[in-house]
Amino acid sequence: MFKDNLFKDKVALVTGGGSGIGFAIATQLLQLGATVIISSRKEERLKAAVEKLSAFGKVRYAICDTRETEQVEALAKSIVDHEGKLDILINNAGGQFPSAAEDITFKGWNAVVNNNLNGTFYMTQTMAKHFFFKQKEGSIVNIIANIYRGFPGMAHTGAARAGVENLTMTLAVEWSKYNIQVNAVAPGIIKSTGLDQYPPDFLKDIEISIPAKRLGTIDEVGYITLFLCSPMARFITGETVYVDGGQRLWGDLWKM
Repeated sequence: MFKDNLFKDKVALVTGGGSGIGFAIATQLLQLGATVIISSRKEERLKAAVEKLSAFGKVRYAICDTRETEQVEALAKSIVDHEGKLDILINNAGGQFPSAAEDITFKGWNAVVNNNLNGTFYMTQTMAKHFFFKQKEGSIVNIIANIYRGFPGMAHTGAARAGVENLTMTLAVEWSKYNIQVNAVAPGIIKSTGLDQYPPDFLKDIEISIPAKRLGTIDEVGYITLFLCSPMARFITGETVYVDGGQRLWGDLWKM
């Protein structure tokens, strides 16, 4: 489906691109000809990622905490100086931890909402102002989560990701006049480094709750993300695509 050099002469920013789903998306973009910038808070992880990614194309990293508006602005100015433009924004940075709602502290709640919701908005608005509005073109894909039936066990990220889904729909309408497509991808349980933070018993036999009876792969999330960034999806905007093996439709997401 993806022809060689599909993204030739395109510049893409992948937040949280140093590992997991973000790393897979960055890899696929590079393989199809894009110039890629990956960002996150951890320089050591970014350096290691760039060493691997450089085998596929032109890539660099930038340290950026999406929760800090000054750092987001600095990243935009860095892209202006180095690449001169930005065509694709993948909002993949985020994080959460499992907890019953009654046990989430206010500090924990604010940390997750600030990371997943506020950081996404800061990054999206800043990059749009610096690049997409002026270019009258741009593709934005927000990586969220399986929130189709709520998110028992992680109320903080469920609320934040639902906010991003609504933001996706809202910006798709408001920014259509700029020829900007804004979509979201909602991964289910994906076999990636993102699972490392969860206790083993939390994920034990989780595939039983998935109709496909397996975990998804980071490449499978990447494929749909690249499609939404491609010319093939120019008439698609404001949508959320689930990559979850049907889990949102059947079974218990988490053992309560």
